Amino acid sequence: MANTYGDITPRTAAYAAAKLLDRALPFMCMARFGQQQPIPRNKTQAVKFRRYNGWAPSTTPLTEGVTPAADNISNTDVTATLAEYGRRTQITDVIADTHEDPVLTEYAEVMGELAGQTQETVVYNAIRAGTNVRYANNVAARANVTTGVSDNDMRVALRQLERQNAKRISKMMAGSDKVGTVPIPPAFIAFCHPDLRGSLKGLTGWKEPHEYGTYGPLGDNEMGSAWHCRFMSSTLYAPWLAAGASSVNNLSNGAIPGAAAAADVYPIVIVGADAYATVSLAGATAITPVVVNPTPSDSDPLGQRGHVGFKFYSTACILNDAWMVRVEVSCPV
Repeated sequence: MANTYGDITPRTAAYAAAKLLDRALPFMCMARFGQQQPIPRNKTQAVKFRRYNGWAPSTTPLTEGVTPAADNISNTDVTATLAEYGRRTQITDVIADTHEDPVLTEYAEVMGELAGQTQETVVYNAIRAGTNVRYANNVAARANVTTGVSDNDMRVALRQLERQNAKRISKMMAGSDKVGTVPIPPAFIAFCHPDLRGSLKGLTGWKEPHEYGTYGPLGDNEMGSAWHCRFMSSTLYAPWLAAGASSVNNLSNGAIPGAAAAADVYPIVIVGADAYATVSLAGATAITPVVVNPTPSDSDPLGQRGHVGFKFYSTACILNDAWMVRVEVSCPV
């Protein structure tokens, strides 16, 4: 991982960079469960994923002495293109004068949170666009949604995945800036907003993370498990405000309505193994912190301004729509 320190002291810069990355990691959840694909530097901004499609079982016996005709394997290509993201803020010459001023730490922490949120949102926006969708209570469209998640919704959603031979996820990226994976108990992973916690607790077989026993939660943002799914939450997994049908029993525009109003519609995105991929630039798989000390220049002759920020290259794409399903539900008050 590359760190750009500018001309600030290495000890202070390293501390600020570590703070930035430490605050970013808790927000970078979705990338831990998808395929990881780095692109070599100085090559291209695009990467192509190729999925080879299988056949139905061969149930016709071979004819003695006759060579069977060769079948062609079809494939599906998915292309993803890297984009660069970043943010910066200015620091004053007080950093250069004191070097240990807590302002630097505070700025690094704010930038760390923003970097993690940006990365998570990039992935979430790509994954939420899947076309395999079920609307709560089997209504016809998002505009008709007025009920929360139910056992039947989960039963149908998982049946859709299993009919397409979607595999449960059995490993995830390590929860640090180190490269590698860790094994986890096989399960489908569901991403949803924490507003749905109350509804999820009503699912048959719901378990809180502290009830897991020998295996622990997948991260601080895991709400619980049911129906062979581990539910990960974040306020970044935002609902479509006032997109459902009129109701007095559901949140509308994020609040309890005083009268009948269009319900907010919350996506629950359930994924299996290899359903999606995240792409980064090789050598820059995590956030690159930037810390530049205030230095005199033509535009800043007194050296009063420096910068704290981050940048990274990233994108995400769906590899197989059939291996993920989005359940759209309301949130009862």
